[in-house]
Amino acid sequence: MCSLRSAADPVPGTARPHGVPAGPGGPGQPRPRGRGHPCTGVSVVGVRPVDAQSPTPAARPALVPVLIYLAMVVAVISSLGAPLVPAIAEANDVSITSAQWSLTVTLVVGAVATPVIGRLGDGRHRRTVVLVVLAVVLAGSVLSALPLGLGWLIAGRGLQGVGLGLTPLAIATARTALAGERSRSTVAALSVTVAAGVGLGYPLTGAIAEFGGVHAAFWFGAAASAVAIVAAAVVYPPSPDVPPRRLDVAGALLLAVALSSGLLALGEAERWGWTSPAVLGLAALAVVTLLGWGAWQLRTDTPLVDLRLARGRTAATAHGAALLVGMANYLLLSSVPRLVQEPESTGYGFGASIVVAGLVLVPFSVASFLASRLARTLERVAGRRLVLPAGAVVLGAGDLLAGFVREDLWQLFLAMAVVGLGVGTVFAALPGLIVAAVPAQETGSAMSLNQVLRYIGFSIGTALSATVLEAATPAGAGAPGSGGYSAVAVIAAVSCAALALLTALLPGRTPAAGTAPAQDSATAAAGAPHAPRA
Repeated sequence: MCSLRSAADPVPGTARPHGVPAGPGGPGQPRPRGRGHPCTGVSVVGVRPVDAQSPTPAARPALVPVLIYLAMVVAVISSLGAPLVPAIAEANDVSITSAQWSLTVTLVVGAVATPVIGRLGDGRHRRTVVLVVLAVVLAGSVLSALPLGLGWLIAGRGLQGVGLGLTPLAIATARTALAGERSRSTVAALSVTVAAGVGLGYPLTGAIAEFGGVHAAFWFGAAASAVAIVAAAVVYPPSPDVPPRRLDVAGALLLAVALSSGLLALGEAERWGWTSPAVLGLAALAVVTLLGWGAWQLRTDTPLVDLRLARGRTAATAHGAALLVGMANYLLLSSVPRLVQEPESTGYGFGASIVVAGLVLVPFSVASFLASRLARTLERVAGRRLVLPAGAVVLGAGDLLAGFVREDLWQLFLAMAVVGLGVGTVFAALPGLIVAAVPAQETGSAMSLNQVLRYIGFSIGTALSATVLEAATPAGAGAPGSGGYSAVAVIAAVSCAALALLTALLPGRTPAAGTAPAQDSATAAAGAPHAPRA
């Protein structure tokens, strides 16, 4: 992905920015310290790639369609998630709680893989990294499609999760291989493709699963991945000749262990017992490895994500907001498709097909995309400080609608549209908050940390919803009580209330010297891929 010169490594011929310390070799010498990947999750207006000094090579005519198609592959991976969980449970004769790991594992792998892929693709090996990632996604799709049992399907979905890092690589390529307006329009198109593609992908993959079986939907994913490999091999340009930076392998392993053990404890606590040795041991392992990961990130010269960029009240609030909104988001996204497919005999379910369950999420995708554009207007009218609290309030209202106003199916369509408006508004406002809180040369690294926290929030949300619904399921019953879905909505709404309070208490401020200009939030996010909605 696109590499940035650090503060201590200014562009040749320019003065060092005021207040930036010199490297260990003295003034003008680069520090050995690496930074998190600049393009993971969001693109930032005003951040210049290293190779911006050299002429942009002539791009192949088919490059833009291929980059768009790579974003579509991410959308396909995402759409093979929440609506298919009940069908996966039925096809493998397991509980829905167990089947939900097919969603959670993709997000956990995505949280770890995205910064890793960004670092590996941040230099001359980007083309190779893209091809390898696509090959891994293809292998995962085939493994998920084969009738080998739930364990192999979950393993395949984990491999597919590696592909969630493709869109940032595509954006980085658009910036370095294309020039001027063509580059900017392609970056914007990639953002639209992820948002719109996921919305269209839900009912499409749902229809394939409905009429061909759940494994047919994964064969569709395999076919899409195979086409992407061929297209990328033929068209993808050579990478810029930029020396790669060292990968923080220890940081990646510690983060993977912390997330997987913590989420396994959370997801299985209801079945194993909250005080069982397995749950307590996993929880302790998660805490220890997470603390170890944090300490390692603060001391290593090349951290996977730079936790120092969470210092300061504004930056810490932005990163906390990403975690909270991610959790609230996926509490609903992972439970509403299941609610729609619950049998009518439960007294609250609709007995709908997978196609309808996918269609329920279309208003969410459309509204979240529109909200990212409407956030600019809200910022002009109400001011920057009110955008995040307003988005949190709208999201919380949508959560409560989904939890308590669902006598008819159209009400869930409406609730998910309201949730989408809230999520889109918050995600559009976060980049502007971060841009105003960190030095310009650190913006990309701060966005990388923010994206990792979003994925962690997504993972916690889906695991927590499964645990709550499992707790609400009477012994011997096949479905949870209606109160379980209401409890999920209440937890999501409480997260939103905390988010609104956290962001409303932010002091008014202007960017400090050395930080990037506070662009309006929607503009800062215009080139950002929307978070995958797996």
